[in-house]
Amino acid sequence: MKKEKAKCLGIIGGMGPLATQTFYKMIIDMTKADSDQDHIDMIILNHASMPDRTKAVKEGKLDELFAKLVMDARFLESGGASFIAIPCNTSHVLIKRLKESVSIPFINMIEESVSEIREIYGSGKKVGIMATDGTVKMGMYQEECLRKDLVPVIPSEKNQKRIMKIIYEGVKAGEVIDKKDFDEVKKEFEEKGCECALLACTELSCIKETEGLPDYYVDAMGSLAKKAVELCGKELK
Repeated sequence: MKKEKAKCLGIIGGMGPLATQTFYKMIIDMTKADSDQDHIDMIILNHASMPDRTKAVKEGKLDELFAKLVMDARFLESGGASFIAIPCNTSHVLIKRLKESVSIPFINMIEESVSEIREIYGSGKKVGIMATDGTVKMGMYQEECLRKDLVPVIPSEKNQKRIMKIIYEGVKAGEVIDKKDFDEVKKEFEEKGCECALLACTELSCIKETEGLPDYYVDAMGSLAKKAVELCGKELK
């Protein structure tokens, strides 16, 4: 019997670099392996010079971002990747167009994370969305929640500013975050009846890893990592 060719995961990273590092570690930690050879083959592009995604969304200037993402996707395809994952939520605004540009599939972080919440909590539940201004503006998570019979809850303007502070002045800047900002956002979500808060920004995923945030916070990047391990034919721990 011919042995099936091992699947290779292509990663368009660098948005930001710490999130890409965290995503790589997540996949390693989630894979049941007894040796190096049991792990997933990966091609990781750390495209740190990629244009700022939130700025591109706010200004309505997505062409440069799209062109660079397509270039990376085609590079991964030519390099032998079987699937492509992008550990960056805001760039998923272009996921449908990107899928049309290469013949290998993308793993959709938005679909995977919302599906996981639906599976855990059931239908009709309220979900707090913690994301960049760009992701919130495009409504990607709101739409996916509604498609899966969940109720998305967006933070107040004041708390959205706190989230952006955590992302840009904290993680991206390499500075210590103020956990009181998290507490204020969580308090609002709980008062509005949210069963959980979805970490819909990969910088927030980094904080869950380093700070050990409670299970109330569902990590979108963690959902992406799980699906990547499964699609590459490996067993989850």
